Amino acid sequence: MSSANKLRGIGLAIILSWGWKRAAIALVAGALSALAMAPFNAWPVLFLTFPVAVWLIDGAGAGGWRGVPAAAMAGWWFGLGYFVPGLYWIGYAFLVDASTFAWLMPFAVLGLPAYLALFTAFGFALARLIWARDASRLIALAASLTLSEWLRGHVLTGFPWNTLGYALTEPLALAQTASLIGLWGLTFVTVAIFASPAVLIDGSSRGRRPWLAPAAALLLLVGIGIFGVVRLTLQPTAMVANLKLRIMQPNLQQDVRFNYAAKAEVMQKYLVLSDRASGPQSTGVRDVGILIWPESAFPFFLTREADAMAQISDLLPKGTILITGSVRAPDLPPGTKIPRAYNSIYAIDHDGSVLSIYDKLHLVPFGEYLPYQDWMEKLGFVQLTKVQGGFIPGARRRTMEFPNAPRALPLICYEAIFPASIAAGDERPGWIVNLTNDGWFGISTGPHQHLQQARLRAIEQGLPVVRAANTGISAVIDPLGRIVARLGLGVEGVLDSSLPSAIPPTIYARTGDLPAAVLVIAALIFIIRRRSAKRTF
Repeated sequence: MSSANKLRGIGLAIILSWGWKRAAIALVAGALSALAMAPFNAWPVLFLTFPVAVWLIDGAGAGGWRGVPAAAMAGWWFGLGYFVPGLYWIGYAFLVDASTFAWLMPFAVLGLPAYLALFTAFGFALARLIWARDASRLIALAASLTLSEWLRGHVLTGFPWNTLGYALTEPLALAQTASLIGLWGLTFVTVAIFASPAVLIDGSSRGRRPWLAPAAALLLLVGIGIFGVVRLTLQPTAMVANLKLRIMQPNLQQDVRFNYAAKAEVMQKYLVLSDRASGPQSTGVRDVGILIWPESAFPFFLTREADAMAQISDLLPKGTILITGSVRAPDLPPGTKIPRAYNSIYAIDHDGSVLSIYDKLHLVPFGEYLPYQDWMEKLGFVQLTKVQGGFIPGARRRTMEFPNAPRALPLICYEAIFPASIAAGDERPGWIVNLTNDGWFGISTGPHQHLQQARLRAIEQGLPVVRAANTGISAVIDPLGRIVARLGLGVEGVLDSSLPSAIPPTIYARTGDLPAAVLVIAALIFIIRRRSAKRTF
């Protein structure tokens, strides 16, 4: 049997599958698709799994209601398979305080993927509504899944983690297209390219040339790679003059970071590590312009601890700025009980003056607050950070000003996974500083995925990204996504680097999600007109 006949046999078997076999096929295909994400970056696997998605939707036509419910169910199983192995690391957070939260771990590891899979189900169902029998169904699937992924990134505060477009971010040359069309445009292109082998089973009767779609997809993939290579070649990394950064990665365990009794231990480690010599010519923190500590660095309100502020002042030489995460108390009269707090970033001068503050705007559901907070607390639930009443969200996104350095856009933790979180126009910063605490997720794939997503923000905007992570992965990333310096996961140390210079705003920085919207709308118009024309004839 020829390879073409074998492929056709596999495709027809999937199309004709039903019941538990159909669910199992979708589940396995989704699970294998997760290998396209960091740290594996095995994106060629999508050439095998996305055609399965096409054939599952093809087979849904045998069901009632034009096959929409059957397509949605296949999409849900595909999504469940994709999200469980991709997000299993969320379960680690429930083991930090196992006596309180361990019983919730199965609900998080399976419940969140089950919810996110609803968006994949919607994408499959929408695709089935506008489905065709020829290669144009690839465009229908690309448009539908792009729309469903966009919704996943926005509904109920959004969670666009491991969006399908991240498959085209490694090697780095492939990721450069994000400077034109952003994450959502990459998602459209990703689905269209990797689903293309599905049409090889269509046969060549009635003038069909099923090889055209895969050939065009491969040419597009090659073109994306060539564009990326040229862009990387023409724009080498440039550095801001006379500015040295130092990132301190303490690698503290979570039970220490949130224990007030460990205050002295935490401060001592931060101070000693920050002033550590990093090489024969290093003079510690004395030759550093900006020192950066990670998110929520202290088990106390920093500015209310005079001894801690004095120690920081003693550490910093004149002209050095500390950027650090910290829980911040709201401005209340002295002696007032503090009911809630902000998750914040401080910029502190050598004399202990607070130069600037940013309060986290996009809080993590169930981590930093509970939906229907008061009601759920009455039932005995608490979020992982155990802040009574939940954290207070910041009022607005804004840049932070520093002497002798470009102004920075601060992003705390998973704020970096939202493309729309980046300032634009007159507020364009010179760099992005991302403080995070990925220690919640242990030595897992989660921190690698977080780094992958932060790196794409640099490419989209043409801005360098500097990440300080408690347990790693800390990194300095140039505006084309090149990692200039990094500290690995689970490593204690300091990372010294110059600050890469920003480049002029990219097309995506100027237009936002407009190019992706045009792609999706044009695809939908094309499919609908094509279906109407076929009915006419």
